[in-house]
Amino acid sequence: MTTNYEVRPKAKLPVIDVEAELRRFEEEERKRLGLDQQTDQWLEEMAGLTFTKSERAHITMLIGGLTLAHDYLIEGGLKGVGYNVQMLDAPSNAALQFGKEFGNRGQCNPTYFTVGNLIQYLTILRDKFGMSSEEIVKKYVFLTAGACGPCRFGMYVTEYRKALRDAGFDGFRVMLFQQTGGLKQATGEASGLEMNPTFFWAIIKGIVVGDVLNAIGYRLRPYELTAGDTDRAIEQAKKICYAAMEKRTNILLALWSCKPLFEAIKVDKTLPKPKVSIIGEFWAMTTEGDGNYQLQRFLESEGAEADIQLVTAWILYTIWEARRDTIERKDLKAQDTAKFGLGGLGTFGAMKKILAVTAADKLVRVLFHTFAYTGGLYGYHLPDMDVIAKISHEYYNNDLRGGEGHMEVGKLIMNVTHAKAHMTLSVKPFGCMPSAGVSDGVQSAITEKFPGTIFCPVETSGDGRVNFYSRVQMYLFKAKQAALSEYERVLEEKGLTREQIQAFLDATPSFASPLYKAPHRHAGNAADLAAEVASHITQTRWERLRDRLSVTARKSQELAQKSPHMVIKMVKAAAENAPAVTERVKQDILAFTEEKKAARRARAEKKESNPVVADAAE
Repeated sequence: MTTNYEVRPKAKLPVIDVEAELRRFEEEERKRLGLDQQTDQWLEEMAGLTFTKSERAHITMLIGGLTLAHDYLIEGGLKGVGYNVQMLDAPSNAALQFGKEFGNRGQCNPTYFTVGNLIQYLTILRDKFGMSSEEIVKKYVFLTAGACGPCRFGMYVTEYRKALRDAGFDGFRVMLFQQTGGLKQATGEASGLEMNPTFFWAIIKGIVVGDVLNAIGYRLRPYELTAGDTDRAIEQAKKICYAAMEKRTNILLALWSCKPLFEAIKVDKTLPKPKVSIIGEFWAMTTEGDGNYQLQRFLESEGAEADIQLVTAWILYTIWEARRDTIERKDLKAQDTAKFGLGGLGTFGAMKKILAVTAADKLVRVLFHTFAYTGGLYGYHLPDMDVIAKISHEYYNNDLRGGEGHMEVGKLIMNVTHAKAHMTLSVKPFGCMPSAGVSDGVQSAITEKFPGTIFCPVETSGDGRVNFYSRVQMYLFKAKQAALSEYERVLEEKGLTREQIQAFLDATPSFASPLYKAPHRHAGNAADLAAEVASHITQTRWERLRDRLSVTARKSQELAQKSPHMVIKMVKAAAENAPAVTERVKQDILAFTEEKKAARRARAEKKESNPVVADAAE
C-alpha cells in the first residue's frame, strides 16, 4: 500500500538580533530602576596627599606606633636631617575611646588605639590650645609605615583617613612609606618628604639604637637592687643618643658614653627569675601602654624577666621573605611579570637579588651587633631565620604570611628545645586571625609534642585587664617553679650554694658587672651565671685550662669525624643537582647572549635611521 504525503513549504522563523534585544532590555531595566541617570563616583580625596618643599619648614610630622624609645630616637634622627617632628605618646585607654568613636566597627584594638591616639592629639590641639581644624590640617601631617598585610598595616591608612574625616579634620595628610618599598618610593620631585638614603638611615639608626637600649633595660631591670635605677639610666641614655642623632654626631660614641650609666646600676644576679619570651602580633607585643595592659611591666612586677622581640628581628624576617620568594620564583625569569616579579631584572636578575638580600641580612646583623657591643649589650644573638623556618615548616607552611607567619611556631619550639625561655607568652588582639590561628590552633600541637612547654596565649580587647592578668599569673606560677628548679639543679650539679656565688661576685667585679652576660646554657640568667662561675670557684686556673683544652680537643675530634661525611654529603648533593644547575646556567648564558645581540641590532637600526643622533649619543 502506498501512502502519499503532502509536502508543505518550510516555515520561515523570524530572525532576531540577540545583541540588539539584550541592549533594549538593558535600557528598559535601567530606565525602570532609575539607573540611566548620570552619577558621580566617590573618590578618596585624602589619598596621596603630601606636602611640598616650600611647605616643609612649616610642617610638623607626627610619628608613633613603636616603643617610646624607638619613636623618641626616630624623632631625633628625622630632626637631624631637616624635618620638624613630634612623636606621639603611648596610646592610652582614652585613645581607644577616640578610635572606637570615629573608626569603623569591628576593627582590632591596635587599629583603635593607634588611630585614636592621633585623633586624640589633634583634638587636644583644637580644643585645649585653640587651633582651628583648618590650621591643624595645614601645619601637621602623620607619617606611618605601610605593608600589604590582610589587616594592620594593610588597612591602617584607610582607617586613619576615615576617622580623621569624621572627627572634623577632613583633608589631614596621612603619609605612607612601604616597609618593602626600598628607596624607589619617592613621593614626587617637589615633595617635601624625600625618601632617600639619608631619610632611611635616620630611621634605621633610631630602630637599632632603640632596640639596644630596650634590650639592656629589660635585661637589667628585674635584677636591680634599687627600684628605678635602670629606668633613670635608660632615660639619660636616650637623651644622649637623641642629641647625637639630632646634631648628626657619632652615634657610636654616644652609645659608648652611655655604658657607665648601666655599669653603675647595682644588681643581684643570683636571683632565679623566670624568663618569659613575648611573641605574637607585632603591635600587641611591642607597645608599652594600655594596648597590652603594660604587659612587660606587669611581668616584671610579678618577679619575671621579659624577653622582648626586637624590631631588628622583624627587619630580618622581611629580608628572609624577599630571599625565599626570589628563590621560589627564580626559574620563571622573564615570564614573571607580577608586581614584585623578576621579569624586569634581566637574565641574572634573580641571582643579583638573592645576593643583594643575603648581603642585606649580613649587613643588618653586623650593624646591630656593632651598636649592641658599643652600648654594652653583650651576648645577644639575633634569630637565624633559616633555622626558624626549617624547624617550623613541619607544623606551619613557610609561605603563609599572616602576622608573624611561621616565626611564632619556630620561636616556641626553639624556646623549648634550645632552653631559651621558661615560658612563652603569645599576645594578640582579640579576633586577630593570623596570630590567633597560630597561637590557639597550631601551637596546641606543639605543646603536645614537646612536653614541659609552658605556653600562654592571651588576647587584648581594651578591657578585661583583670582576666588577662589572672591568666598570665596562672602560667607564670609554673614558670617560677621551673626557674627555681633549674637553678637548684645547677647548684647541686656544681656543688655550690648561692652564698658562695655571691661571695665570688663580690670579689670579682668583671663577673659582677650588670652588663656581664654568661654564655647560654640554660633558660635562666641566674642558672647560666652559676654554671659559668662554678669552675672559677671549685677549680684552679690550671684545672680550668686543662678542661678547656680537653673540650677543644673533643670538639675537634668530633668535627674531624663528621667532616668526611659532610664532604661526601655535599659532593653527593652537588652531583645530584649538577644536571639541573648546568641546564639553568646554559639557559641563562643563551638568554644573555640573545639580549646582547638584540641590543646591538637595536643600536644598529637606530644608527641607520638617524646617524646624527646616534653618533651624538655615542
